[in-house]
Amino acid sequence: MRKRHVALAGALLVLSPLATAAVTLSLPRVERSDTPGYVDVSAPRFSWVVRDHRNGTVQLGYRIVVSAGGGIVWDSGEVDDPRSFDIAYAGPMLKPGTRYTWRVAVRTNHGKAEASSYFDTALDEPGWRGARWIGKPADTLPAPLLRKPFAIDGVVERATLYVAAGGYADVAIDGQPVSDAVLSPGFTDYGKRVEVVAHDVSLAPGDHTLTAELGRGFYGLTNVNVWHWEKAPWHGKPRIRALLRVRYEDGRSEDVVTDESWQVADGPTRLDDLYGGETYDARAATPARWSAAAALPAPAGRLVAQTEQPIRVIETLKASEVTEPVPGTYVVAFPRVIAGWATFDLSGPAGTTVVAHYGETLAPDGTVQWRDEHHYVKGDFQTDRITLAGGPLRWHPKFSYKGFRYVQLEGWPGGKPRPEAITAQVVHTDVAITGRFDSSNALLNWIHRATVDTMLNNLHGIPTDTPMYEKNGWTGDGMLAADMFLRNVDADRLLAKWVRDIADTRNAEGAPLLIAPNPGWGTGRAPTWHSAYVFVPWSLWMFAGDRRPIDEHIDGIARYVALEDARSPGGIADTDLGDWVSPESDPGGGNAPEDKRIAATAYLYGMEKTTAAMLRLTGNEAGARAFDAKAARVRDAFNARFLDREAARYRGEGDDGYRQAHNLLALAFGLVPDDLRARVADGVAADARARGDHLSTGALATKVILPVLTATGHQDEAWAIATQVTFPSWGFWRANGATSLWEHWKLASRSRGHYFLGTIDDWLYGDVAGLRPLEPGWRRFEVRPQLTAFLDHASASVMTPHGEASVAWRKTRGKVEADVVVPVGTEATIVLPGAPDRVVGAGRHHLASR
Repeated sequence: MRKRHVALAGALLVLSPLATAAVTLSLPRVERSDTPGYVDVSAPRFSWVVRDHRNGTVQLGYRIVVSAGGGIVWDSGEVDDPRSFDIAYAGPMLKPGTRYTWRVAVRTNHGKAEASSYFDTALDEPGWRGARWIGKPADTLPAPLLRKPFAIDGVVERATLYVAAGGYADVAIDGQPVSDAVLSPGFTDYGKRVEVVAHDVSLAPGDHTLTAELGRGFYGLTNVNVWHWEKAPWHGKPRIRALLRVRYEDGRSEDVVTDESWQVADGPTRLDDLYGGETYDARAATPARWSAAAALPAPAGRLVAQTEQPIRVIETLKASEVTEPVPGTYVVAFPRVIAGWATFDLSGPAGTTVVAHYGETLAPDGTVQWRDEHHYVKGDFQTDRITLAGGPLRWHPKFSYKGFRYVQLEGWPGGKPRPEAITAQVVHTDVAITGRFDSSNALLNWIHRATVDTMLNNLHGIPTDTPMYEKNGWTGDGMLAADMFLRNVDADRLLAKWVRDIADTRNAEGAPLLIAPNPGWGTGRAPTWHSAYVFVPWSLWMFAGDRRPIDEHIDGIARYVALEDARSPGGIADTDLGDWVSPESDPGGGNAPEDKRIAATAYLYGMEKTTAAMLRLTGNEAGARAFDAKAARVRDAFNARFLDREAARYRGEGDDGYRQAHNLLALAFGLVPDDLRARVADGVAADARARGDHLSTGALATKVILPVLTATGHQDEAWAIATQVTFPSWGFWRANGATSLWEHWKLASRSRGHYFLGTIDDWLYGDVAGLRPLEPGWRRFEVRPQLTAFLDHASASVMTPHGEASVAWRKTRGKVEADVVVPVGTEATIVLPGAPDRVVGAGRHHLASR
């Protein structure tokens, strides 16, 4: 075969011949992103996925070539290495504001393949060409409109718009949005970091106008609220810094930058508040008077790339019903609870005002329950107000989103609205759904679908706590769900960014706060929640193979865990937050009626063991041994204080009877002495049976109850709990009309859009389908279905860094058969009932039990 000659940036590079067989490369990525437009790391990481329909394919090596500006910048040469992801650039320093193309040629035992892509580097300060931070001179409530005319006098080769904002920036050229991202750029602690986004735009010769409407977001939120976002250290009026760089085909370049030559006016969005909603007056859509924009101080945080995916409108739902529970008040229902907003097509006389209230549930009289009954926020809550200019208007919010299934309309002109006049937009971070679960049990399938929908409803640049009530990044909530986020959606970049947000919240002693990002609220002690700083990086390592969060944060992690150990007298920790929202607790939220020190100490032990593993991974063996010793002392203290050896159960002070959570957490974290593990597990199963096959756990212990019972020989009880349909259970929610997961087991649950009681999904993947990682990044994984006695079939797939891994098992003629897909670069241990363990390499495999 003739060698293939590839010209890269003007240089001739001889690559090995391409194979004609089935080896292909997909998903060529830089920093785990497709063609990122603003890479701000000095050594970006490359990755790809090797695909082949034949069994036994192994990558033998690769060659990466990076080029720019007419020449090769870096050639890795032929590297004999099976790795296919997170391979760091090792060439000369990359230039800022530059597009680089890259190509990888991969050698396998079954042939060769190539892929190519590109990325752009971030701007340095000179690269911003003097762009200023600008906004309105006065801090009045209406959202500012900014505009700048410019001309294009030639054929444009490429034009790129860079945007940073304090708050949100809705940017357009000639009235057309520059991208489909919304609620952009992303949200951070603006005193530490400010995210930048870059968009390539099309420009024809002629006159143009660049415009921006600025929303407050969490940067300039004005409504008083219990979390004090209106008092955040970075708080200020909305502002933007932008650069439009135009490169012509004739080699010229021009820049349009934000400065005082821009014009500003109050726009039609008269008020925007993430909790309250928006007030819009169409009569102000075309300002009568413009003035010079004001140069404003830059936020204190450094400019960084927005590495998480943008927030977008993902789906539009049609109304399922319009009712009139009260004369002149209309309620529009949609098929399920979502996060997002509604779009209204309406027409009426000038000055007509329509009020739209959003809520997840209905009151007994059929109206929408939209009010903030817990008084988190002063002023409007989940409410939009639209004033017409006369004639038709199509409108939706731009700078707020709501959690809702129902919209209540007051003042709608012309009587009862047509259902097609109101649609609902599903709005969240645009992560790909990469996992799949299915089984022969309808309830389990419903639980999985509701879990995924609820997780998506709580992804808005960070993992949030309820799209209706809080929108905060509660650390414990995201920690509990990190594994199932990473199984189901492409969330690794978002979670890695969120770990930085958690690190940003640390106090002078090194302890994180309760929500991240954080305006200075939530200073209580809660190792159960602060553990997100430790466990989320470990989840990213195990499920996504991403070691960078560990390397980046290990010093801070070790400092925090050592602090938690030091403030735990005699090895016993304490916490403000225990096994939250157990069935007995207040439906608005509360701790279980039990000794919180048991959960706190179990989590301290788990953090110490994980910190030791991280230190060992990074080569700090002495540090690892020190944390192992701390963990051993905590384990001994835990058992001396709380273990009743005779009864084989854990007890605390003030407990309300037998507490499943105490015993489950002790088992899950490996605190139970080996000789008592079986008896302690038997006690949990017996208590559940005595409760009519029900759990009595809150968010912490619900995550582990089914996996622990299954791992200790109580699959029957795990199955009985999972498939219950009476209180408290997931089936109880479904029986009462749920379309999503709730924040509490009770019908009076505050929120119908919370994921942290949905961690049964981990069990669906790991035990029902039987698919779980054994090594970081799924380099080795296990297929071991545990519930084959209760189901006819189940299947699951996950997207690993190496490609998709999947299992589909079914019962046929008294046997369990399984089809397993093992990605190139991994191996799987397959264990079917009654059959010996079998280790298989990459490919498609069909196996059966005896």
